[in-house]
Amino acid sequence: MNEKILKTLDFPQILERLQAYAATSLGKEEASQLRPSTDIQDVQHRLQAVYEALQVIRLKGIAPFGGITTVSPSLKRARIGGMLNSTELIDIATTIYGARRCKQHLMATTEEQDIPILVHLAEQVNDEKALEQLIKSCIDDHGEVMDQASPELQRIRRERRGGEGRIREKLDQMIKSPNTLKKLQDGIVTIRNDRYVLPVKQEYRGDFGGIVHDQSASGATLFIEPEVVVTLNNKLRELKLQEEREIEKILRQLTAQVAEEADFLQLNEDMMRQLDFIFAKAAYGLAERGSIPKVNSEGYIRLKRARHPLIGKEDVVPLHLELGESYSSIIVTGPNTGGKTVSLKTVGLLTLMGMSGLLIPAEEGSELAVFDGVFADIGDEQSIEQSLSTFSSHMTNIIRVLKDMTSNSLILLDEVGAGTDPTEGSALAISILEYIHRTGCRLIATTHYSELKAYAYNREGVINASMEFDVHTLSPTYRLLVGIPGRSNAFAIAERLGLDHGIIEHARSQLNEDSQQVESMIASLEENRISAESERLTAEQLRGEMELLREQMEREQEKLEQEKHKVLEKAQLEARETIAKARQEAEKIISELRTLAMEERTSIKEHKLIEAKTRLNQAEPALASAPAKKRKNTDRVGPGDEVYVHSFGQRGHIVELSGKSEAYVQLGIMKMKVKLKDLEKIKGAPASSSRPPQPSAMVKRSKDEHVRSECDLRGTTLDEAIVEVDQFLDDSLMANLNQVYIIHGKGTGVLRSGISDFLKKHRHVKGYRLGNYGEGGTGVTVVELK
Repeated sequence: MNEKILKTLDFPQILERLQAYAATSLGKEEASQLRPSTDIQDVQHRLQAVYEALQVIRLKGIAPFGGITTVSPSLKRARIGGMLNSTELIDIATTIYGARRCKQHLMATTEEQDIPILVHLAEQVNDEKALEQLIKSCIDDHGEVMDQASPELQRIRRERRGGEGRIREKLDQMIKSPNTLKKLQDGIVTIRNDRYVLPVKQEYRGDFGGIVHDQSASGATLFIEPEVVVTLNNKLRELKLQEEREIEKILRQLTAQVAEEADFLQLNEDMMRQLDFIFAKAAYGLAERGSIPKVNSEGYIRLKRARHPLIGKEDVVPLHLELGESYSSIIVTGPNTGGKTVSLKTVGLLTLMGMSGLLIPAEEGSELAVFDGVFADIGDEQSIEQSLSTFSSHMTNIIRVLKDMTSNSLILLDEVGAGTDPTEGSALAISILEYIHRTGCRLIATTHYSELKAYAYNREGVINASMEFDVHTLSPTYRLLVGIPGRSNAFAIAERLGLDHGIIEHARSQLNEDSQQVESMIASLEENRISAESERLTAEQLRGEMELLREQMEREQEKLEQEKHKVLEKAQLEARETIAKARQEAEKIISELRTLAMEERTSIKEHKLIEAKTRLNQAEPALASAPAKKRKNTDRVGPGDEVYVHSFGQRGHIVELSGKSEAYVQLGIMKMKVKLKDLEKIKGAPASSSRPPQPSAMVKRSKDEHVRSECDLRGTTLDEAIVEVDQFLDDSLMANLNQVYIIHGKGTGVLRSGISDFLKKHRHVKGYRLGNYGEGGTGVTVVELK
């Protein structure tokens, strides 16, 4: 992508903002090198990676990148045998630690969200914990080599501290002596050239002997190493040199370990660079309230409430724009300061951001194309050094664009043909736009020339657009109106400012008839647009009110249904209580009959009593749910028929049918799409008739609610029993019973065998068995239904 184009469309400023969201110098460096991609698969991969980062932030927060620094230069020196200092080594250790924490954070997210791209990067991070612990066991967080780095270093430092103590002790004794103290400038011990000295007055120089290491600026004070500590200082100096050699030895050993793992450490840094960069893009997108655009390779752009990211959210006017489907070129006309250039830059910059894998400041559902190239000629690029006029500068840029563009390019031209004679400039602009349009490019151009309005009006695939201007306030609204050419508004503005009406009318008379017709046409289009916009707002308001009414009706209907259910449930409970009392009374009577029969030694067959009890149980009524409302007529409906819409509770008439199952119905000022099954044709009803009455709820006996789970066959013949069992199984199946009992008694076993043979062949029987202990034993067959 041409760097000049990126600068023209403010892309470097986006990168500067992006860098601020990177947590490491690695991510900042990667962000500064970001460039748009012309490969749609690469763009989709970039956007998917950012989407995954957003999911990680949502679930676990932003990934931790603390402690990660650039270690590539250190690794390079370690590979070639150089020695790393303690600061470089501790940076490597903290980077290992930071990479491990980041990997753990991402892997923890996979338990809740699939993030394949980020996981692929994280899995390549090597756990160099052993090297990290080795470095940290030798070097502290301040970059100092610790005593325990080696036994030798520990010994040297112990001796050195002992030697320093002895030197200070001797010097402190000298300072405490009154005779010595009066010869000192200050009663302190200080250090010069890594040796302990005393500040001696100039006149007492010969009293101390030893070595003079320094003197004050005035020469009044000499820093003398007394002779009594020269030997001790020499020993201390030797220990210092030994310490330096031992530290160097330790650092070289650690460097050698780093060199062995250099390739893995370099890979870790590369992965951290990519991950920090991806999370920076996600964080920047969240800060800008951006969305992930859809991308395509067909040159189709659809922006919904898009805004320029470098303009404050409170100042920018959202942009709605589509390009590449019904039309491939947009010609924007209108006066200056209306926002044409900002709209042009918004489309170009958001396209570059999308191709770079960045979120764009637009609503969800916005779509961008991946172009082979984005070309722009925007602004006054007059070059004094080259003595080029504005026109020449623009022509130079346009010639370069025409040379480099392809059929899959986005071309943005600001004030095409400006800077020269209007007649020649407009003709040249039309010719340039026509040439670009024929190549199949996506083109957005701004212009002042009214001739281009007619060109856009007559050319297929080209459409006019303008920036809205409020004549009453004499200010632009910065809204892009696609489909309406711009007006100059010169006469209207002059009139509003108080210019004499006669002058304005004389100016109008100077316009040719075609110009006046064009202005009148544009004014009519604008009036129609404003009217349509007003009607649309009214329709939306009415629709909102109707939605509220429908929700209210649904709530009321639900409330009525609940109340009806409660009433039916109460009635059912009362009926069951009544039947229960009757059953208890009947049980009592049957018990008395049995007692009476035993006393009078009369024979009452047991199965007759059971049959009577069964009939009594079947006498219990059940309340059925209210039947679904039936339509009063089922006549076919067609255009012009007056119908009642049940879901809205309103009358209307059918405008037209939509397929076999839906129709457009006019309800007042609203035309709604309704399913045919929701419509009821009204025949001869007056317009003021109310809603058809609802059928009242009905109480009926439900067979499947009183089916018993047992069938007593005792006392019947085999033929009678088979008929009764067949009917009993059908009723049980309809009542959704899974298991039933057939009582056939023990007797001779003929009835049991016959029933068993019948059950083998019955299509609804899943299995059967004789009863267990407590179920009736061999006198009962337990049947399991399908």
